[in-house]
Amino acid sequence: MKELIEYIARSLVDDPAQVEVRSVNSGSSTNLRLKVAKEDMGRVIGRNGRVANAMRILLKVAAARENKRTHLDIVDPE
Repeated sequence: MKELIEYIARSLVDDPAQVEVRSVNSGSSTNLRLKVAKEDMGRVIGRNGRVANAMRILLKVAAARENKRTHLDIVDPE
């Protein structure tokens, strides 16, 4: 599932080298933290969060096929 989010994010952004996805296991669920360049945050989030929500839906569908729970956080670059 980490690879799915990396693929989608790298397809959206101008600087794919800045895309970083970290997986954090917490109990029975997995949290994925997506970090992109500051200039690409708008592309990943989308207007009214539509792109981010679509990525979360795709992630949940992929996780459900494997009987897992996942959550996607988009981390603000520093």
